[in-house]
Parts: sequence; structure tokens; C-alpha cells
Amino acid sequence: MFDHEKHCYTVSEVTATIKMLLESQFPQIQIEGEISNFRPSGAGHCYFTLKDNNSMIQAVIFRNDAVRLNFKPSDGMKIKATGRITVYPQRGNYQIICSKLEEHGKGNILEILEERKRRLAAEGLFDGKYKKEIPGFPEEILVITSPTGAAVRDILQVLKRRNSKVHIKILPCAVQGEHAAAQIVKMIELANKNKFGDLIVLARGGGSLEDLLPFSDEKVVRAISSSFIPLITGIGHEIDFSLSDFVSDLRAATPSAAAELVCESSGETLNTLKKYKSEMTFALQSRITLLKERLKPFRKQEISIHFKRYLDPLIQSVDEAKESMIRELGEQLTEEKYKLKIIKTELEANSPLEILKKGYSHVTDKRGNSVKDSHLLKKGDKLNIRFAEGTALTAVEDIQ
Repeated sequence: MFDHEKHCYTVSEVTATIKMLLESQFPQIQIEGEISNFRPSGAGHCYFTLKDNNSMIQAVIFRNDAVRLNFKPSDGMKIKATGRITVYPQRGNYQIICSKLEEHGKGNILEILEERKRRLAAEGLFDGKYKKEIPGFPEEILVITSPTGAAVRDILQVLKRRNSKVHIKILPCAVQGEHAAAQIVKMIELANKNKFGDLIVLARGGGSLEDLLPFSDEKVVRAISSSFIPLITGIGHEIDFSLSDFVSDLRAATPSAAAELVCESSGETLNTLKKYKSEMTFALQSRITLLKERLKPFRKQEISIHFKRYLDPLIQSVDEAKESMIRELGEQLTEEKYKLKIIKTELEANSPLEILKKGYSHVTDKRGNSVKDSHLLKKGDKLNIRFAEGTALTAVEDIQ
């Protein structure tokens, strides 16, 4: 037996001893807890932390057991893990190697976030009609993030590559921890109060569910909703979502993706302008060619010919109309003359003078009235007799 007080152990000896004691004491155990910082590896193994309100333990489930799971583990999920306790010598920490995972309800964090999401959605904070349009060519971009994190480096690299002339202003703040939410709110309000820029990018790199909690803080969500400067979020990895993503004007999967969205590439813009120039030049040249073709008939040397081609048929038409009118008027005049001749003949045939020429005479009294009845006369009345040639005055001697 070793005298533990006098014997000097190596680190490996202590770790091996603890490993043996734990593995012998907990060959099979069930642990209930909430998943945090879930990290699947390229080899198919899954590493995560199991925690409750007071403590946490590292956990792993290897590929052969992970492929048998009937659900997809994620941060905030409450599970029951079956496995054995062991020690990972290289790091000296203890962990549970899981052989089986079972869903055991929702974790406290997820329940809180879902309740908050429902409440804020009911207020209309996530409605698309309130989202502001993202400017196509912002002159100044405000980046709210940690000044020392990987997110700010990624954003700066992307923006420098896409358009080195855009002006960038970093508004530094904590992106995790108990003070992060208040600092984020302060930076958003500061940007709006001073009208620092045209667009805000709120970003941070990946992290566990707990690391991203400040971006789901109600005060942060309301600050984003109240911002009159358009705001894009680029928080965590592609699979990560925070409540800030739902209220922002545009959500990017990562900080780098956010930088890609906020700024048009100068090279792409130049190529687009060249394309538009080429299309406009071709359209104008085609239009000019078409107009030249249409104007050919109006050249000085041809306009007289075309004018005559247009005028000659009109002159001929007028001339034909004139001849037709003269002909029709002549025919009508001849017809009218014939009618007049007939009328004249009829009038002459019925003229009193013609009747007198046949030996008749016209008798009138002293008043000039025609005498038609001998009973109207008396002996001695003076009468005037009209012959075909001349007149005679006579007196009535006898009446029969």
C-alpha cells in the first residue's frame, strides 16, 4: 500500500486512479439534463454538455450509437442519457459516454424563448410589413459586435474584398454574458440617435445556446424593432436562430454572409454597368438604324418623286370628278330643257289668244268683267269685244 501523504503521484497516476474509481462506481447510469453546446464532428461523433440549474457534465455519443437515434439532438433540448462515467485522461475531465439518448421534454431555456417568441409575435414585432428596405449601396455601415471576435475580422475581410471604398464603423459591445444585452441595446440606440450610418450589421460568431441568449433578450428585440436604420443580423452558424433574427430587416446565416449581403461587389457592379452599357448601346444603334430606314423616303432627291406619287392620283381623281360633274349637269340641263318645252307647248295650246285665232271672241262689260250669261245684260248695255286682232265697242239691241 502507498502512503498517500508521502508518495508523490504523477498526473497520469492520479487520473488513472480516479478513472478506475469512477468507472467501477458508475458502470451504467442514467442522467437527466439539458443539452448545451451541441457539436457534431465530421467523424459522426456528437459532443455536448448536459446541465441543470446548478451543474454540468461533459458528454459524448459515438457514431455507432448516434446513428440509432430517432431524433436530432440540439441545444436546449431536455434528454435522458444512458451511459457510463469515465475520465478523459488527455484533459483530465470526467464525462459520460452515452450509449442511448431519449427525449425528455423541452429545456427551461427553450421553453422561455418559445414563450417570449409567441408573446412578441402576438405584438406584431416580427411582421414582414414592418421590415425596412435594405439600401443597395450604403455609404457607411455600422457593425455592432465584439471588437476582438472572429466575427468582426470576417466582416472586415469580406467588405474589403467586395468594396474597399465603403466606410465601416465598429460599435463595440460584449456579445455574451450578463452585460451583453444592455450593451447591444445601447449601441443600437446610439447609432439611431446620432444617425451614424445607412445600415447596421449586428453580428457574432458561433456559440452554444447560452452564448447566443443576449440576442434573444426582449430589450434587444425591441431595440431592433424601434431602429429606423435598417438592420441585418449575422449571428452564430447557419443552424442558429435567435429572436433578433425574426425582428431584423434581413437575416444572414453567418457574419460573413451578412457582409456579403450588405455590400455589392465593386467588380460585380462594374460588370453589371458594362452589361447595361452594352445593352443600351445596342438598343440605341438598332433604333437609329431603324429610323434611318424609315427616313430614306424623305431624302431631298426622293421627296419630289414620292410627293408626285402621292399627288398625281389626287389630281386625276379631282379631274375625273370635275368631268363627271360637267357631264351630269349637262344631262340634267338637257332634261330640264325638254320639260320646259313640254310645259311651253301645253301653255301655248291653252292660251286664250290661240282660242281667239280660231274665230272666237272675248266679251266684257264696261267694268271689264267677262260676260258669260245673256240674262245678265239689258238693252243698251255697252260691251267690249276682243278679237284675235283688235277690239270693238258695241251696244245691246236685243237679248235672246
